[in-house]
Amino acid sequence: MDEKTKTVTWESQTYFMGFDWATKHHAVVMLDHKGQVILDIQISHTADGWRHLREQLFLIAGSDLWRVAAAIETTCGPAVEQLLELGCTVYPLNPKSAQRYRDRKAPSGVKTDRLDALSFADALRTDGHAWRQLKPQDPRIQKLRFLCHDEIELIGQRTAFVNQLREALREYYPAALEAFDDWTLLSPWEFIQQFPTPQTLEKAGKRRWEKFLHTHHLCDPRTYTKRLHVFSRAAEFCGGQAVTNTKSMLAVSLTRQLQVLHRQLCVYRDRIEQLFREHPDHELFGSLPGVAEKLGPRLMNMASKLAVPLVVIIENNLYGTGIDSFIPIVVPRHCSILGIGRITDTCVPDNGNNPA
Repeated sequence: MDEKTKTVTWESQTYFMGFDWATKHHAVVMLDHKGQVILDIQISHTADGWRHLREQLFLIAGSDLWRVAAAIETTCGPAVEQLLELGCTVYPLNPKSAQRYRDRKAPSGVKTDRLDALSFADALRTDGHAWRQLKPQDPRIQKLRFLCHDEIELIGQRTAFVNQLREALREYYPAALEAFDDWTLLSPWEFIQQFPTPQTLEKAGKRRWEKFLHTHHLCDPRTYTKRLHVFSRAAEFCGGQAVTNTKSMLAVSLTRQLQVLHRQLCVYRDRIEQLFREHPDHELFGSLPGVAEKLGPRLMNMASKLAVPLVVIIENNLYGTGIDSFIPIVVPRHCSILGIGRITDTCVPDNGNNPA
């Protein structure tokens, strides 16, 4: 059996390593069963640093590095990947628990990298039997997790650009903000590129306004007439010449960057949906009401962050409580659940009793 996937029992753990990670270097303290320090080093986050750690662990534990239990204050990242690659049994700590273990070792609040590593190692030695191991993830899930994370980062950049764009328009082109509500769409960006200033819009004339609206499928009767009216008086209230000349350059630049981001987001989403379709649990997550190809990969990514398997139970028509097709996703041995469904009405049973 592959050492990276073999089942390791707590009783087989012989050494307890606390790992305080950082960007450039990591503090490492390892204890034996009696709590004696048998390794106390700092390694750089380089190939040489990790090679040195491997050599030190081999001198102590031999080739059976799965006997080394490692506590670290994260569930993912380069340090976790390297520890799993070494063959160590990794036990992640959440930040609140990590802080309590630090306080137990140093009630005064003193904090050093070595003290953190020692606190984690000792906590793992005494309390680790109740902790949950971090298992290596399926490569497809790893890719999905990284892609979803990076997609969120790109969306954050888009939001920042949109906020900058709206602020620039507020200074010189309030009519554009009045004409369009959602500035995460392509059509407002292309509007700014075609009509970068109120004066340009005024000179273009009604025929070009109508052509733009028809080309971008903005012919909804509820907004069409309103937009034409806003366009017709755009130059009546706008910024001065200096602010218009400078801020219009910024607005056009931002819309072009937004278009590049939009294309990249489409590439990411196509890849995310492709990975989702290739996963064996695709049908399970894709069958949930309202999930399908868009929300399914994100839900699968969230579920993969849980360290325990999920039990999915589909319930329909829950005794007339007004909840239709609710899917509780139960985490074994936990009281909390994730739920997806549609609440059609609010209903509180008489006398506070559960429905029969």
